[in-house]
Amino acid sequence: MQGSFETLKGQPFYVRRWGDPNLPPLLMLHGFPEYGGAWQQVAQRLSQRFHCIAPDQRGFGQSWAPKGVENYTAAELVGDMAALISPQNRPVTVFGHDWGAAIAYGLAMFHPQLVDRLIIANGVHPVPFQRALAAGGAQTAASQYITWLRQPGVEAELSANGFEKLQKLFATHMDMSWLSGALLQTYKAEWSRPGRLEAMVNWYRASPLQVGSPGQPIAMPPLPVERLMVRQPHLLLWGDGDTALLPETTQGLEDFAPDLTRVTLAGCDHWLHHQQPGDVAQAILDWHA
Repeated sequence: MQGSFETLKGQPFYVRRWGDPNLPPLLMLHGFPEYGGAWQQVAQRLSQRFHCIAPDQRGFGQSWAPKGVENYTAAELVGDMAALISPQNRPVTVFGHDWGAAIAYGLAMFHPQLVDRLIIANGVHPVPFQRALAAGGAQTAASQYITWLRQPGVEAELSANGFEKLQKLFATHMDMSWLSGALLQTYKAEWSRPGRLEAMVNWYRASPLQVGSPGQPIAMPPLPVERLMVRQPHLLLWGDGDTALLPETTQGLEDFAPDLTRVTLAGCDHWLHHQQPGDVAQAILDWHA
C-alpha cells in the first residue's frame, strides 16, 4: 500500500493505493464512521487484478475537513471523487459501502462517462431508500439514529468516554468482533483528529433525505427519478444480517439499474468487508471476469 496526499479541487486529500497503476482502476469509497484504510483487507485481495484507490473522503481521516454543513452536500462530495477519477483518463469501476455507496451512485448517475461499472456493498440507491424511510415501517424505525445525529452538538456525546456512543451506534445487533485491539485504537485516532467528528456527522445534516416516524408514513418528497438511472453494469453485495439497512431499502432497484446482479453473503452484516473480505473480493472477481 502506498499512501500520500493528493490535491483535489485545490484541497488536500489522503489517498491509499494498492497494486500496479497500469491495472484497471478500482475506486473504493468508505462510509461512516470509517476512512480509506477500512479497505485494507479487500484491497490486498484485489490488487492483483486492479489498481485499488481508497481515499479518505472529505471530512474523514486525514483529508480536508472544512467547517460548515454546506460543505457536505452530495454535489460537493461527488465532485471530490469526480476530480480524483478524471486524471485516470479512462472510466473506472467504483465500489462503495454505506455513505460511500451514496457517492458511488452519484458518480454513476451524474458522471456516467467516468464510471464503467458500479459495485455497492450494503449501501442504497436514493429512491428505494427514501421510499423506505417515508413508509413508517421497519426501516423508518431502524433509521431514527439519523434524526438523532442531525442534532446540534451531538459530536460531544459521540466522543465521550472514549467514543463509547459512536461505537455503540454502529454496533447495534451486529458483529463488531473485527473492531478491537490495535485496529480499534487506529479508528479512535482517526476519529480524534481535530474537527473530524463534526465533519463526519455533517454528511447526515447536509443530506436531503427525509426520515419519518415509526408508524407515521410521510409523503414521498419529489425526486428527479429520470435522472437517477444507473446505466452501467451494477453488482450489489449484501450481508444478510444488516440491521441498519434492511432488505426493503433495495426493493425496486432493478427499475433504476437494469443491468443489476445481486449477490447475498450469508453470515455477515453491514460490516461484510471486514467480516468476510475474502468472499467480498471473490464475488467481485467472479463478476468482473
